[in-house]
Amino acid sequence: MKIGAFIPQGWRMDLSGISLENQWETILQSADKIESLGYESIWVYDHFHTVPTPTQDPTYECWSLMAALSQRTSKVRLGQMCTCNSYRNPSYLTKVASTIDVMSGGRLEYAIGAGWYDQEYAAYGYNYPSAGIRLKMLEESLIIYKKMTTEDLATFKGEHYEINEAINQPKPLQRPHPPLWVCGGGEKVTLKLLAKYGDYGNWDVDVEGFINKSEILKQHCDKENRNYEDIGRTLHTNVIIGNDQSDLNNKLEKISNDTGIPKDIYLKKPLVGLKNEVFDKIDEFESHGCVYLISYIADIVWGDTLDILKEKL
Repeated sequence: MKIGAFIPQGWRMDLSGISLENQWETILQSADKIESLGYESIWVYDHFHTVPTPTQDPTYECWSLMAALSQRTSKVRLGQMCTCNSYRNPSYLTKVASTIDVMSGGRLEYAIGAGWYDQEYAAYGYNYPSAGIRLKMLEESLIIYKKMTTEDLATFKGEHYEINEAINQPKPLQRPHPPLWVCGGGEKVTLKLLAKYGDYGNWDVDVEGFINKSEILKQHCDKENRNYEDIGRTLHTNVIIGNDQSDLNNKLEKISNDTGIPKDIYLKKPLVGLKNEVFDKIDEFESHGCVYLISYIADIVWGDTLDILKEKL
């Protein structure tokens, strides 16, 4: 199983207590460590202000980070979990992604979803249409991404987006395009879009949920005449590992204080626990076809979970 890790970005209060003057260096040092430890990839969120409630704590922007990290790193792959389709015109976003793939030497993962954070939409002045419309917009965006990365003069006219002989140069180094992650667990539409267009799907679920999503994806693949095995099924979840129960309790206490999220919420996640418990659960996910773990490590700045998890690489 491949394993990637998020850098601290502020969105989940993971830069709490670090002065503004030191935050950027903290982000860069975390990226350096993820790469030096041999992780497959570095990931960032695409959000504008903090959760679970908006605060004045900084949240660093997704695609600006992609550009900067493409120059800071040299081997590790770079992804977003996940880009919100509604925040940028898809033709512009494809142009940005293509440029960063070239800048990084062909290391970009392109992950996108329909968007969900309604409070953030309102705060930044974006329209927040129904889920059905957002998913239709996402499908048109996926079509545009594939056309602009593979065609010299890309044309498409949809209900929500239109391009007319759009030129996208430079093309990405990866062919036919950087891997396309269609993110989200909606079983009727999102998994259908994954079956039609995606290279990877990504879910934040327990083992039973992973099995269920996989079965539904297979049904969609059968209907779309798509080879189910061609789609990588992946997991995105919190990873907090204690060397012993006292260590785990101390980590959860600090994380809960920093984020305002009760410890019990974290303990419900499948990869939060003692080392042997977490490693056994990772093996269980892998046995059910999970090919990639995208780990959010809340103690990355001050703890040792990143070092412990390295043993599973």
